[in-house]
Amino acid sequence: MDKERNLGVSLVCGLLYLQGSLPLGVHRGWARVLAWLLEHVFHYRESVITVNLARSFPEKDYGELARIRRRFYLHLASIFTETIWFSACRGERGRRRLVRSHIVEFENPSELNRLYGESGQLMILQAHAGNWELIGGLANYSYQEALQLQVDAFAIAYLPLHSAFWDKVMAWIRQAAVEDLPFEGYVASERVIRFAYERRDRKYTYVFDTDQYPYWEVGTTRLPFLNQSTRVMTGATKLACKLDMSVGYLRYRYREDGKGYRMSVVPVASHASAHRPEELLKQYYQLLEEDIREQPWNYLWSHKRWK
Repeated sequence: MDKERNLGVSLVCGLLYLQGSLPLGVHRGWARVLAWLLEHVFHYRESVITVNLARSFPEKDYGELARIRRRFYLHLASIFTETIWFSACRGERGRRRLVRSHIVEFENPSELNRLYGESGQLMILQAHAGNWELIGGLANYSYQEALQLQVDAFAIAYLPLHSAFWDKVMAWIRQAAVEDLPFEGYVASERVIRFAYERRDRKYTYVFDTDQYPYWEVGTTRLPFLNQSTRVMTGATKLACKLDMSVGYLRYRYREDGKGYRMSVVPVASHASAHRPEELLKQYYQLLEEDIREQPWNYLWSHKRWK
């Protein structure tokens, strides 16, 4: 069974690589077609999206909410097609392709480098905004000043998929930009605490998506977020406080030209141990809400965030 599954994974990854090798402009054209299908043919999670938007923006009328929903479908389709394109950005040639595309432009590398240098380790808190699937290429997105992050000391925490087959496919995609390195930093969420403690004496950078509905009952609290009392996970900020990391919020917005994203880091704490985990989370959710209000389509509204 494992041999058949691995063969199937290799076949799917090969097909994705061929498709991903096409120009980024082609993928953006496909995104427009896919967005139309998601909205008008499949009505993909339409009720979930509508309810989430209505509860988050009670001041907006139905017409405005419908426009945000339509723009969200294009955002969701773009994530899908851009991620396929990213899967072909492998090896040195692929990384040059990634750099030339300017799909992501990091705006304040000096601020991230400052945070990185101020404590033993760095915690980057990101959210399901922009295209979070491109985070594996972070070291390639700065055009002003090189990021001081070390690829062999960089870890991304992820929640394994229920399907072992698709979990392997997504792992292959997400590690595209570091494929030719012995990369150990793609870490399942249930292993990340032990992983971090074993490497607490090394200068590591961690990336956590921490805006999902909690995957487990322990390690949660409630905070106000988008007009709703929201259950949130405290694991990332507790880890940052225990190991006295620097903490930054990753801001991820669409560029005005519509051809990519602007990424920047907002400092949350230089020494997390001087703060409570809940205090750091509160800052994170306030910053995320500011970004969502500025670009309301730029969030994963199809996720059942409030259950």
